[in-house]
Amino acid sequence: MLLLTFHAPVEDVDRIMEAVVKITPLAMGSYDSNAYQSAAGIERYRPLEGAAAGPETELRKRPGVVTISLELPDDQQLAGQVIEAIFQAHSYQEPVIRLQEILTSRSKGLDDRANPNRWWNTTGDWKTANSPSATGGGGA
Repeated sequence: MLLLTFHAPVEDVDRIMEAVVKITPLAMGSYDSNAYQSAAGIERYRPLEGAAAGPETELRKRPGVVTISLELPDDQQLAGQVIEAIFQAHSYQEPVIRLQEILTSRSKGLDDRANPNRWWNTTGDWKTANSPSATGGGGA
């Protein structure tokens, strides 16, 4: 698999992810649109000559920047299409995008509906009485 990560202002994320899932569903087993978004942090940079904003002398510190991680099949053509979609949907002139080969694991396909450690068998404020998980549905 390939692990693709990118940094983006939190307000860009939905637009970028919509562009990505138009190219690939980001499927994992019985789920799609799979990605991870980190907590917001502060991005540090200084525009130089050639930057769209023009050169600046002061360091910029932009709050509200997150890292998104998603997995793709080991397909360089697909990865190139996804990277191009990120470039087109991103607000930055130079988005930070990284691509790495990885080994990953997936579900064993076991019937573990009764496993007390699975999220669908636990309580939490995210779980509602009307959700499939509340009636013993599956999960990642």
